[in-house]
Amino acid sequence: MSNMSTQKQLSTNNASLLLDEQLCFALYSTMLGINKVYRKLLKKLGVTYSQYLVLLVLWEQDTLTVSEIGERLFLDSATLTPLLKRMETQGLLLRIRAKSDERQVIINLTEQGRILQQVAKEVPNGVFCATECTPDELSSIRENLIQLRDRLFRNTK
Repeated sequence: MSNMSTQKQLSTNNASLLLDEQLCFALYSTMLGINKVYRKLLKKLGVTYSQYLVLLVLWEQDTLTVSEIGERLFLDSATLTPLLKRMETQGLLLRIRAKSDERQVIINLTEQGRILQQVAKEVPNGVFCATECTPDELSSIRENLIQLRDRLFRNTK
């Protein structure tokens, strides 16, 4: 066992079981606050947070497969498919079976889905204001969270 692994193991053995000292609870409770902010901001768009994430992916690049959207959002197709069906019912996107491989479903924005992008431009600023952070603080938090996420996924393979 390397010295670094030993140090990690030792610190784990002395880890606290107090709720307020848990990383998972800090992230979970922060996410609850973020969800409340987004819920309020997304009301104007008539979409949920999950639907907003799908729209963000499609606004970046339209015409993607369900798998490609799932990879970007860290969601499997069993979770994503019902969400996409609801969005199709709302008129935000179209789901079309690929001619080359009928197992693949291609997702395209509708005109209504594209128009919603203009309304959504207010959302990031609303979130920024709610955080009461400076741009540098927010950028640093985001970068640290991405780094943490990448490490966690690397260690769960």
